Amino acid sequence: MTWLTEPLQYAFFMRALLVGALLGVTCGALGCFVVLRGMAFIGDAMAHSVLPGVVIAYLLGVNIIAGAFVTGLLAAILISAISHTEQVREDTAIGIVFTGAFALAIVLISRTQGYVRDLTHFLFGNILGVAPGDVIIAAAVTLLVLLCLFLWYRELLISSFDRTHAQVIGLHLNWLHMGLMTLLALTIVSGIQAVGVVLIASLLVTPAATARLLTDRLKVMILLSALLGSGATLIGLYASYYVRVASGGAVVLTSTLVFLFALIFAPHKGILARRTRHTLVA
Repeated sequence: MTWLTEPLQYAFFMRALLVGALLGVTCGALGCFVVLRGMAFIGDAMAHSVLPGVVIAYLLGVNIIAGAFVTGLLAAILISAISHTEQVREDTAIGIVFTGAFALAIVLISRTQGYVRDLTHFLFGNILGVAPGDVIIAAAVTLLVLLCLFLWYRELLISSFDRTHAQVIGLHLNWLHMGLMTLLALTIVSGIQAVGVVLIASLLVTPAATARLLTDRLKVMILLSALLGSGATLIGLYASYYVRVASGGAVVLTSTLVFLFALIFAPHKGILARRTRHTLVA
């Protein structure tokens, strides 16, 4: 069992495990609503839209996390505002805001000397380099996200499956949507230090999509997604330690492999199960 305990002697590895577990729980739980509401592309767009905030905060000498959160939230508001004009579809609005924000980041970076290496850190992450303060931030965001999901569970459940019914019973869908976008922005910002903006969208989608293949019950789906996200982080970190590969990439690849396994072997929704049912019917 020395292979299991050896990495635990290092403080940086323990911090990485803690942040990874917290991020897995947060992304897993929130990701269920991202998947059910068809918001996967929004998560990816917001993850990339935080980059201008990172660069601007760096240039102004202010907190980078605060800058990332502001631009991520502004991107969510802009996407909602454009799509609500009814002249532009939401996926088109996402593409416009996403590419525009990313282009702005590139322009700002081109005017900034010596910032490319720091930007790479935010693009691809460095979970093994997280500081004690990052653990505290991740824990605070996790508690806030879980509390909000608990308080808004009924509203999110109804609006995710039946928007028409949600409107009939008087739910404020716009406010609910913006609340969810705020939680999404917080989660993305808390995760960019660990896995980077390129990979955070995967953690928001893949564990939830895997859990969706395994159950139709939302509460079970949330629990499974959180466990899958944390488990992928644990396995990915150990793999990166022993195989000596990028830790963030190892985490996401682990999550992707688990999804592919579920896609094939899930008891009811897997490819093999569906083919068996089709053969029996035929």
